[in-house]
Amino acid sequence: MDSWWELGEHSGYSGGVLETHRLTCAFCGEEGNFSLSHRETKKHASDKDKVLYFDTLRCGNCANFLMAFWSAGSALYGYHTVPWRIGEFKIPEAWPKEVSRFWQQAKRASARGDLDAAAVMARSAMQAALRASDASGKTLRHEIDNLAEKGLLPPVMKEWAHELRLLGNSSAHPDDDEPAPEKNDVTDVVLFLEQLLTYLFSLPDLIAQYRGRKNAPK
Repeated sequence: MDSWWELGEHSGYSGGVLETHRLTCAFCGEEGNFSLSHRETKKHASDKDKVLYFDTLRCGNCANFLMAFWSAGSALYGYHTVPWRIGEFKIPEAWPKEVSRFWQQAKRASARGDLDAAAVMARSAMQAALRASDASGKTLRHEIDNLAEKGLLPPVMKEWAHELRLLGNSSAHPDDDEPAPEKNDVTDVVLFLEQLLTYLFSLPDLIAQYRGRKNAPK
């Protein structure tokens, strides 16, 4: 996205109105319990159908406020909110639930500095992602190689997937001779994991949305 005016034009959620059930209160964690307190709008100078919305929403549980900036395109809408819930990480809807569960734990553990836990959960998230992509094999190593053989993992991603596997193995199966994971290493593999999940799930979802728009009746 090169301009805020493109919000909701190329990717997002189906529909043309912000669905507050998708929002979470940054203070109490209540989901979808909001009322509109105030709204400002801004129309595009040349495209009169394009509107940016600046909503202030009040949480029905704790009465704190959330600010939602959103806009819609022809079939989709997109949004950003502030503040966000500290320690929570937004999971793309295209990711399988099992993958998301382990990913969330990996991110939380990494943020807390629980490096062994982060490495193990990152490994679990990757294995869940590979299996959701129909990888087969008796071990994670075989599953990585299998997906690469099918052409679904480029060589560089295969290499990094094995790095993540080895780091997770070291934490899952402790050895007196094995050093504790380094913070930079854990940060790097968690970042790689995010790119892997984007590649396996988010990118195909974006392509499907694009094709849906192209094939939609005019």
